[in-house]
Amino acid sequence: MKWEILKSEDLYRGFFRLRRLRIAHGRFAGGDPLVIEREVLDRGHAVGVLPYDPLRDEVLLVEQFRVGAVDSPHGPWLMEIVAGVMDTGEQAEAVARREAMEEAGCQLQALIHIHDYHSTPGGCSERIALFVGQADLSDVGGIHGLAHEGEDIRVHVLPAEEAFDRLDRMQVDNAMTLIALQWLRWHRASLRDRWSD
Repeated sequence: MKWEILKSEDLYRGFFRLRRLRIAHGRFAGGDPLVIEREVLDRGHAVGVLPYDPLRDEVLLVEQFRVGAVDSPHGPWLMEIVAGVMDTGEQAEAVARREAMEEAGCQLQALIHIHDYHSTPGGCSERIALFVGQADLSDVGGIHGLAHEGEDIRVHVLPAEEAFDRLDRMQVDNAMTLIALQWLRWHRASLRDRWSD
């Protein structure tokens, strides 16, 4: 089906960009195009990576304050995988490695691409590239982040089973982390065989 942007108007430019779009798109039943107006949040594309130590069978999660979770019944400090926004022209793998160092002081070895997906396509243009990264987590921890980005990030190294238990008890409530932990749960045995040489 065809679609066309009839008008694009910037409503706000700050940490994010908000646009109002007037769009015409085809209908499943045919006939005249449907014309709609929608706001879209342009926040750039992002990369997430779950550092995993196959020898110790541990994962690394980071905890930080998230403004979008201020109304959450669990509070605004979320346990998440390492993540960051891609700069123009930057490769997803490079972002995963950079963010692991910035947010957790963690050096990644091999990377496996899990999936790319739209985070909230009903109103946001963000697309996320998701990875699991081989890491030695024996000496990782502490508080990290970039001061000029207002980051205050605490590192947690957990046995994989404890992370899965948190998932099952609904203590993990962000999509990137849910997807990465579920992927690891399904592929953990083969990953340990592959990375334990």
